[in-house]
Amino acid sequence: MTPTLAITGSTGNIGGAVARALAETGLAQRLIVRTPSRAPELPAASIAVATYGDHAASIAALQGIDVLLMVSAAEAPDRLAQHLDFVDSAVEAGVGHIVYTSFVGAAEDAVFTLARDHWATEQRIRESGAAFTILRDSFYLDFVPELVGDDGVIRGPAGEGRMSAVARADVAAVATAVLRDPAAHAGATYELTGPEAFSLAEAAAVLSSATGRTVTFHDETLDEAYESRQQWNPEPWQADAWVSTYTSIASGELEAVSGDVERVTGRAPLSLGQFLRL
Repeated sequence: MTPTLAITGSTGNIGGAVARALAETGLAQRLIVRTPSRAPELPAASIAVATYGDHAASIAALQGIDVLLMVSAAEAPDRLAQHLDFVDSAVEAGVGHIVYTSFVGAAEDAVFTLARDHWATEQRIRESGAAFTILRDSFYLDFVPELVGDDGVIRGPAGEGRMSAVARADVAAVATAVLRDPAAHAGATYELTGPEAFSLAEAAAVLSSATGRTVTFHDETLDEAYESRQQWNPEPWQADAWVSTYTSIASGELEAVSGDVERVTGRAPLSLGQFLRL
C-alpha cells in the first residue's frame, strides 16, 4: 500500500507516539526522518530521509503525500527559516493538507519568544493554499518536573501567573484523531491545554505531594533569571527563550483552559496530579 500520509518527528515524543498509534490502526504512513537507523520499525510504514531546511530532499520525501503531520523543529536560531522552507517544499510536492504542531500562545508579539516563530509558520501555512489544521499545544506537563533544580527549587520570573499545561500524550492523541479523519478537521485551530491552569507555586505543592520531596518556587527577577542561566552559557536567543518561558506564564497569556482535547479525542486531558501518578 502506498502511503499518502507522512509523519515528521517519529524519532521524538509526539511524532513517535502518533506514528505508533496510526500503525496500530493499520494505516500506511511515510516516516520522514533525519537518521533512518533511529526510525521506529512499524508495520505499513516506509522511510524517507530529509531534514527541515533541505529543500530538494524535502520535496522528494513528500512526493505523493496528501496529508502531512509537521511536528515543529528542535529549537535553533534558524528554526523559522527551516519551517518556512519545509512548508514551501510541501506545497511544491503537492501536499494537500498540513497538520502543524504550534503553540497555544502563538502571536506576532507573544511574550514567549519561540511562539513568534510558531505564529509566522502558521501564517505561511494559512497562505499556502493547502488545507490545514493547527494544533496549538501549551507547555508540556512532562516538562514540569524538569523545572525543579537539584536543590528542590523551581526558579523563574513567573510570579503568580498560571499555565494550562498539557500532557504530550494528549497532544499525540489529538494529532492521531485528526490524521485518521483529516477532512473533518480542515481549517480548524485547536487550543490544546490541560483541564486546569496552575501557578508554579501550586505545581511545586503538587510535585511535593506526588514525590515526597519538598519542592518550592522562587520568583526570580529578570536580572536573576538571566544570571542564573549563564552557567549553561546559552546564546542570547536561547537565554531569551528560557526566561520568556516564565515571563509568558506571568503575563497571563497561558492561563486559558480549552476543551479541545476532549472535543477531538472524546476523553478529558490529564491534570498535573494525574500525570505524576502514571
